[in-house]
Amino acid sequence: MTAARPAATTRAVTDIPIIPVARLALRFDREPWRFARERRAEIDAHFAQLQRAKPQLWNGRLLLMREGEIAGGTLSGAYLETDFASFIAWRDWDFPDKSMRNCFAMAALRSADGAFLLGVMAGHTASAGQIYFAAGTPDPSDRVGDTVDLEHSLMRELTEETGLGIADATREPGWIATPVGPRIALMKIIEVRETAVVLRERIHAYLANQRQPELADIHIVRSAADFRAEMPPYVRAFLASRLR
Repeated sequence: MTAARPAATTRAVTDIPIIPVARLALRFDREPWRFARERRAEIDAHFAQLQRAKPQLWNGRLLLMREGEIAGGTLSGAYLETDFASFIAWRDWDFPDKSMRNCFAMAALRSADGAFLLGVMAGHTASAGQIYFAAGTPDPSDRVGDTVDLEHSLMRELTEETGLGIADATREPGWIATPVGPRIALMKIIEVRETAVVLRERIHAYLANQRQPELADIHIVRSAADFRAEMPPYVRAFLASRLR
């Protein structure tokens, strides 16, 4: 779940677009990322410093988007593969390559009684303390030939973080895009049959059996009164649009 470190907290929730997306047309580009190649030494030094503070950080592989566009209800774009160290440096250095986007899927988990359930990130993660839906920057396992499958990414992250799978949930058609600067969060509502309290207990039981879970807790949102400063602005914007 590396995706959702918030944009500047001064960004007004009402300024964030809420864009319905009916179709994804995402391809894979084999060209290397110039930023990662040209600033390799700086990136490695930065990541080594982060690992000294949080030894659990792992330099895995992931996919970042370039040439992204939303038009006519379709999100199109190309993804390239890079490493987590390059991604985290790009993020921490205020996104110096403006051609790139972190475009990721978020599972907007909704209970049978209409509440939304969000994860509280564990202290060992790169986004410790942040509160948002199950999500993660796509990785190479989400490639299907020369395309990128964000439905697969969505369900993979939901299962890894909460233990819920396809048999437990009903996915609403389409997506809601909330683009903010270099991030495009794609929300898909995932309906679950249990009430919020029962579902939270179920996820807690799953987390208790994990050696090092990504989530420290589950936060229930029934109204704007349940919003927290630790939620990224685009998550609060999405919730505000759904809870009206």
